[in-house]
Amino acid sequence: MIQDTLEMAFSENYPMIIIFTVIIVAIRIAYLIVHKQKFVFYKEFFMLAFLLYSLLLFYVVTFQDVNYGTNNFVPFHEIFRYEFGSSYFIHNILGNILLFIPFGYFVSRIMTTRKPWATLIISLITAVTIECTQLMIGRTFDVDDIILNVLGCMLGYLVYLMIDVIESHLPPFCSSNMFKNIVVVVFVALLALLYYYSSLWGILR
Repeated sequence: MIQDTLEMAFSENYPMIIIFTVIIVAIRIAYLIVHKQKFVFYKEFFMLAFLLYSLLLFYVVTFQDVNYGTNNFVPFHEIFRYEFGSSYFIHNILGNILLFIPFGYFVSRIMTTRKPWATLIISLITAVTIECTQLMIGRTFDVDDIILNVLGCMLGYLVYLMIDVIESHLPPFCSSNMFKNIVVVVFVALLALLYYYSSLWGILR
């Protein structure tokens, strides 16, 4: 269900994604040339991935699955309403957590800090802003969504900590730009292959 939501968000926004990507990449390359700065692929890819992820994420949380229910200002009221393992639990509880794990990782990585309060404050501001915006566009405000989104962000922060610890124990070569560029290229290639074969399997079965 979460995969279907993401695929729908991408399919409905791919023209915007293409235009946005071309413009951002062109501006960034021009900036590097004008200021005579070095192009580091993995760093540029990381920032572009964060921007594209943010676009898709905020599309999903503001325009997908419109809810015409009532507002919820009581913490944990909606969280404990769903039966564990049900489709509603997966979509509303796990979905709200999983979708924000990358956000917490991106924010922590960009700030390059191990202090949790920085990620916590940004994630809280982001989650509250999303819920207030939903209220303004005819959807409902749910304090439990804020709790789940912040939880997802903090899990992303923990992922950042684990990766940072692993990187600190790797050989010096693994910290080089060349090695990180290769890792990113391989990772993207694997994701592309995974998506291709999963789509092909969906057609054949």
